[in-house]
Amino acid sequence: MDATRVDRWLWAVRLYKTRSSATDACRGGHVSVNGASAKPSTPVRVGDRVSAHVHERDRVLEVVQVIDKRVSAPLAAECIVDHSPPAPERDLFSPGFVRDPAAGRPTKRDRRQLDKFRSR
Repeated sequence: MDATRVDRWLWAVRLYKTRSSATDACRGGHVSVNGASAKPSTPVRVGDRVSAHVHERDRVLEVVQVIDKRVSAPLAAECIVDHSPPAPERDLFSPGFVRDPAAGRPTKRDRRQLDKFRSR
């Protein structure tokens, strides 16, 4: 196989859980191939560099092997070279809105504060 669609390749190498979420990421402008914004049907070939924003971090992958069917995780890892910056440490994230479990049902004010926090 010479080339495949970028959304199929992202799904096949397990960057996205479903193909439709890979397609939505392409349509939303979160995926680029060789520095250019990618549509879901953009072809991907060996040697291309694919950048994607996944799970609150940027991933930069180089295509080593073109696949269009989802394979096991060890085989998928052989199809890419990861050039992504290291993931941020988990302790840097503090829990945002924490309520005491014994505080009972949240009040209207508590719910509004939680909605305000989630919309940021």
